Amino acid sequence: MLLDLFIIGVAITLGPLHNTGFILILTADRGVRKGLAFILAWLACLVVVIALVLLGTGGTPPRPHTVPSSVAEAVKLAIGLALICFGEYKRRKAAGKPRTPPTWLGRLHDVSAWTAAGFGIFLQPWGMVAAAAAIVVGAKVSSVASYLALMGFCLLASASILVMELCTAFAPEAAGRQLDRVRVWLDDHTDQAVVVISLLAGLWLVSKSIYQLVT
Repeated sequence: MLLDLFIIGVAITLGPLHNTGFILILTADRGVRKGLAFILAWLACLVVVIALVLLGTGGTPPRPHTVPSSVAEAVKLAIGLALICFGEYKRRKAAGKPRTPPTWLGRLHDVSAWTAAGFGIFLQPWGMVAAAAAIVVGAKVSSVASYLALMGFCLLASASILVMELCTAFAPEAAGRQLDRVRVWLDDHTDQAVVVISLLAGLWLVSKSIYQLVT
């Protein structure tokens, strides 16, 4: 479970779309407060999804080679294949074409704290979150260490926005300059980042799921 959640957590935290949106919110007027609303909504989604999975499984994974365990692996396999297809679609679409940022991104400078929280939910990479939920289905969660691992996943998946929030809160001028550079880089490399993250995460999920299904 630990390695799987680590890989998915890294894939989530490096996602370019929510990081770009968060930077625009954070650099707006009263951005720290709005950024905090975004983070709380973001973390709440992760916690609620994991809590619902644990309520459903009781922290006990289904026995291997039973219908529930096969369904969980099939879900991971389907998500992995979907990520691979999406990454290939984005690669083909982006080839030789200039990227046009979504028009709604430009409006994030003027949102309220409540709207920022809404974007914390909207910009979740729900495919990756669903993959993490399927991983937790097959995990035995009964010790303090296992609960700490799940907390670590939530923090890892939120690491990029947490770092940006803290840097802006304690060193706003220096953070502002760095965030401008990061946003420019993300604007130029969003498609490439999406392709790489989707393909790598998808290949990992597919390979692990197939291995679990055939052994």
